[in-house]
Amino acid sequence: MAPKFHHMPLSGGDRKALKKELFKSRAMTRIFAERAEEKRREGEALIREADNLACQSWNEKMWSDGGPIDPSPTIDQAINGGYLWLEIECSRCKAKRDVDLCVLRHVPTTCVHDLTSRLVCQKCKKAAKRPATTLLQLTPRSRNHSPADERA
Repeated sequence: MAPKFHHMPLSGGDRKALKKELFKSRAMTRIFAERAEEKRREGEALIREADNLACQSWNEKMWSDGGPIDPSPTIDQAINGGYLWLEIECSRCKAKRDVDLCVLRHVPTTCVHDLTSRLVCQKCKKAAKRPATTLLQLTPRSRNHSPADERA
C-alpha cells in the first residue's frame, strides 16, 4: 500500500499544526505496535501455560482412570506445553518405550489418544504381531534422558 500523502496547508499555523499531528500519529503508531507485541507475548505465555495444564490434567486422568481418555490434548498442545515425549507400553510383551512427539508426522488437530492405533511395539512387529499399545503418560523428557545429555 502506498504511503498516504498529506497536502501541506498554505498558512504557517496550519503547517505547524499538521506537522504536530503527524508527529503524534507516528508516535502513537509505535506505541500501539509495542503494546500489540507485548500483549501477543503475554497471550502466547498464557496459551503455553494452558497447554501445560491440559497435559497435566490428562496425565492425572490416565493415572487414575487408565486407558486412553478422550478428550486428550492435541500433539501440538503437548509440544507447546513442554511435554515432548509420550510413554507407551506394549499390551503383549509389556515393554515400555518413549515416543518423541516432535518427530511424529501428524495433522495439527491430532489428539494424543488417537495415536493408540498408530504406535506399534518394535519387538512384536518383528515377530509378525501387531498388538495395541497402551498410552501411559505425557512426559517432558525421555526416561532414557540423563543429565549428561544436557551438558553436551
